[in-house]
Amino acid sequence: MLGFLKKVSDYTKEAFGAANYLFQGLVVTFDHMRRRPITVQYPYEKLIPSERYRGRIHYEFDKCIACEVCVRVCPINLPVVDWVMNKETKKKELRNYSIDFGVCIFCGNCVEYCPTNCLSMTEEYELAAFDRHSLNFDNVALGRLPTSVTTDPSVQPLRELSYLPQGVMDPHDLPQNAQRAGQLPSEVLELIQQKASTIDSNESIKSSNQIDNNKE
Repeated sequence: MLGFLKKVSDYTKEAFGAANYLFQGLVVTFDHMRRRPITVQYPYEKLIPSERYRGRIHYEFDKCIACEVCVRVCPINLPVVDWVMNKETKKKELRNYSIDFGVCIFCGNCVEYCPTNCLSMTEEYELAAFDRHSLNFDNVALGRLPTSVTTDPSVQPLRELSYLPQGVMDPHDLPQNAQRAGQLPSEVLELIQQKASTIDSNESIKSSNQIDNNKE
């Protein structure tokens, strides 16, 4: 009898849990139903990528030391580093560097672990091609400066949802000086530095006051 009651209680708990999950999903669905659809007229309008968007990799040939750290940290050993050893200087001489973006998963490990910062992620995401072999970028193609949505005069940049002010859902006809709902990472760092400086100044004032009191 106790086993039967336990099964009934477990079944009731699972049923209530499933109903709760279903209700949460319907809340999200109904919340989107009351929103007006937003259409981006691509390619005349493009959304501004987020601050930490991982797009096409930019490569600086002069900074590379052919250490092959990027190859070791890559999950698929993707970067191809072609180098030869100079017997006179006993140093590596870089000949060619290439990355196949048809295989790259844009994880950013190569950028994070590069000791000379010769690799960087850009906001360029338009890498479509008719031939997959053309996605294999050499050091010349990787060294090309990335395109930016905000600097292209033929494109109207639109803000993403995270960039919009609180309560605004449509990025069209939005003034440029409108503040976003949250703060940028640079603004957060400035706020932390200001707080730290104020704390240091307060502590210095307290310590000076204590010294003066001790002298008296």
